[in-house]
Amino acid sequence: MTEAAALPGQPRGTVLSGPATARAVNVLAPNASAMTLDGTNTWIVSEPDSELAVVIDPGPLDDVHLRRVLDTAEKAGKRVALTLLTHGHPDHAEGASRFAELSGTAVRALDPALRLGDEGLAAGDVISLGGLELRVVPTPGHTSDSLCFHLPADRAVLTGDTVLGRGTTVVAHPDGRLGDYLDSLRRLRSLTVDDGVHTVLPGHGPVLDDAQGAVEFYLAHRAHRLAQVETAVESGLRSPEEVVARVYVDVDRSLWPAAELSVRAQMDYLREHGLI
Repeated sequence: MTEAAALPGQPRGTVLSGPATARAVNVLAPNASAMTLDGTNTWIVSEPDSELAVVIDPGPLDDVHLRRVLDTAEKAGKRVALTLLTHGHPDHAEGASRFAELSGTAVRALDPALRLGDEGLAAGDVISLGGLELRVVPTPGHTSDSLCFHLPADRAVLTGDTVLGRGTTVVAHPDGRLGDYLDSLRRLRSLTVDDGVHTVLPGHGPVLDDAQGAVEFYLAHRAHRLAQVETAVESGLRSPEEVVARVYVDVDRSLWPAAELSVRAQMDYLREHGLI
């Protein structure tokens, strides 16, 4: 067993632009950071024999990247006919308006403020284009507008920031709520159990080949962190900053501001359930 395969979700390793499944191609944006990992994964999704493609999360407002997405599709004989957003954070959505201008497409999203065109996205929607089928899965928690896209033909799910290819995601308090996030993880687990999903195509980081293992890891991690936060508060710590310093002592301090968002969400959750 390789080192990568031993990690939660069996990540493929190095994040590269190129095909990930029969229908999904990644174009990696040049915006690597501690928060975005290797950069934003912009996904081009299409049926192999179709001339039409969907782009999911154009990424940052970077003309070179946006044109590279179009060039990648065109070199494969595809025309981008629709743009979708998993959520509105800038590293996923900031370039959407410019990409829509370059590609001549509408932009569909859950948040009306992010849409270009008459149609949005909602739970249960099925997007059909050139024989391709994508099913909209509501997954609030990281943000209130977070969505995933189930790609049944590849037994895959495109997760945006709900599940990452490496590490764990932030519950972006106050917009993100822990209770919603846990429900969303359980919804994704159902896709792996009931619908045979085995591949995670994340918004950041490598592709995961064990979707169920990844989701189970996320659920266990959240339960562990929640218990740590509860213990920290019971020991007398009251401010989120104090809790972060206790619970996230093993995490790089540059990530503590993001960790504080998750701690605030966890403390809200504990209060709502009468646990602190």
